[in-house]
Amino acid sequence: MKKSKIIIIAIAVVLIVIAAAGYLFYQNGLNAAKPGDTEPVTVSIPSGSGASAIVEILDENGLIKNKTCAKIHVRIAGYDSLQANTYIFNKSMNLLEIMDAINTGNFAYLSKNAFTVIEGATVPQAAEAMAEGLPFTAEEVLKKWNSKKYLRQLIEKYWFLTDEILQSGIMFPLEGYIYPETYFVSDENPSIEQVTEMILDKTEEELTARKGAITEMGMTVHEFLALTSIVENESLFEKDRPIIAGVFVNRLAKDMTLQSDITVLYALQEKRVDVTYEDLEVDSKYNTYKYAGLPVGPVCSPSAPAMDDLLNYEKSDYLYFFATEDGKVLYSKTLEEHNKVVRENMWY
Repeated sequence: MKKSKIIIIAIAVVLIVIAAAGYLFYQNGLNAAKPGDTEPVTVSIPSGSGASAIVEILDENGLIKNKTCAKIHVRIAGYDSLQANTYIFNKSMNLLEIMDAINTGNFAYLSKNAFTVIEGATVPQAAEAMAEGLPFTAEEVLKKWNSKKYLRQLIEKYWFLTDEILQSGIMFPLEGYIYPETYFVSDENPSIEQVTEMILDKTEEELTARKGAITEMGMTVHEFLALTSIVENESLFEKDRPIIAGVFVNRLAKDMTLQSDITVLYALQEKRVDVTYEDLEVDSKYNTYKYAGLPVGPVCSPSAPAMDDLLNYEKSDYLYFFATEDGKVLYSKTLEEHNKVVRENMWY
């Protein structure tokens, strides 16, 4: 074999070895920065960040094993939809896992603060729930939700919000519109406005699905939510809701006062079972003993099932109902029958 061929082969072998070593070095550089370390690392990716800038951020947070290898990878990988957000990673994740999560905005890795608005909650209760896991107080939430300027902006943005929420006598303009749900906030430092719109987007989803049916009832959305909110809190068991809804529809049709204790207690901003004769005299547009028709606004956050139970209320001749201590509901067609039921079953 000629000496020149031997040299060429030797050079080729050396180049192959170098290439293999380089490839192994490159692949190793993409591995986890610290295998086995699952301690959460919160990383914020600003809007407009390119792949190279993201590598710098990850490196600053100890998530990169070899920055040079990482930069080579992101240059050739062609990530094309990197999403700004706050993520929670750990040092046992390799670069490909991390970059894939950022490129897809993988919900599993988003920083999430959760809060739950329960069915039948009032606006103050919803504000308290938000304040438990988010960087603002309930007082700050209520101040924002009572701002006429902010409410006007929301009315312009959402079809279901109208000037009805600004009527005289309304306690909390967004009462009834804070849909009961568990919400996950991925932004590390969200604003009240951001969270409010997240909630109202959910409310819009539920109301849009029922828009036609609400119109067929001959009610505005505000009126519909007002009645649904009463049905929500007057019913201990779901099976009673369609019947109770029917009772209230019957009373409205006959121009009778609704006489809902729930509305009286809301006017007093109290949560209890018993209502006194003195309570019934509270001068509030929420008091459906004192004022005919629907209250001036909703009295809680009604759920989708409660909405559906009102839309599909059970038709009957009942005009009265009374709940016994164990939650059983007794229905009556006349005041005489109702008074007899109350006398025989009064428990508070």
